[in-house]
Amino acid sequence: MHYLLIYDLAPDYIERRVPLRAEHLGLAQAAADRGELVLGGALADPVDQAILLFVGESPAAAEKFVAADPYVKNGIVKQWRIRPWTTVVGPQAAKPVKL
Repeated sequence: MHYLLIYDLAPDYIERRVPLRAEHLGLAQAAADRGELVLGGALADPVDQAILLFVGESPAAAEKFVAADPYVKNGIVKQWRIRPWTTVVGPQAAKPVKL
């Protein structure tokens, strides 16, 4: 199953992330290395949200990421949510549909 971790970012996210970015990216890379995080990044124009795509049997990996993320701990992320995403098309679809 896929899970989207959606962050709503503070208006000054770009400036405030600088001292925390290495730790945040290290956490993300470790999750990717474990096969939990597929993709992640901030949306552009405006930079007001970020989306991270996790894969697993449950949202536990995304929840663990949030609990450790310095962006969340330091208030750069105003709020967050995890949404299950039923993927049906593409080589990594969790529930492929063939017609």
